[in-house]
Amino acid sequence: MDKPCSPDTVAFWENYCRARNVPQQRFDVCRMGSDPDMADELLALILRGPKRATACLLRDVEAGAETMARIDGHVVVLDGHDRARAIWRTRTVEVKPLNEVDEAFAWDEGEGERTREDWLAMHKQYFAARAVREGFAFDDTMLAIFERFTLVWPVGAADPEEAKGR
Repeated sequence: MDKPCSPDTVAFWENYCRARNVPQQRFDVCRMGSDPDMADELLALILRGPKRATACLLRDVEAGAETMARIDGHVVVLDGHDRARAIWRTRTVEVKPLNEVDEAFAWDEGEGERTREDWLAMHKQYFAARAVREGFAFDDTMLAIFERFTLVWPVGAADPEEAKGR
């Protein structure tokens, strides 16, 4: 879920830019999941290392609730209390039906059993519950945005790309 940018988020971003000599540029802000506990769980997976991908429904971008992922774009990730805790850089973006997720993406998303079957079951349940709450029709052929990323901040977080200095 995209979130507004707070002064603390801007300061977090500016610290990253200064430390890494990154020119000032547009960045997005998100808090993952549907509640603070889920946001903290998903953030922990990002910081620990298995989570290097995420997905959302294209309808959320079209409705203005999410920002379209951009290759080489940066995203500041908030914890469950909306505090900036990490920054990723988007590596790939693909739009296709949710049910066309492949094993590699399910693995890269780093959640659950990391299999396509488990990924589909979890995401169908998550999006179906949202559809009931928000009043939209859901089925697993809806277009989704599949985004892969590299964790670039904080320093020392577990990421093979980060260890290579990218």
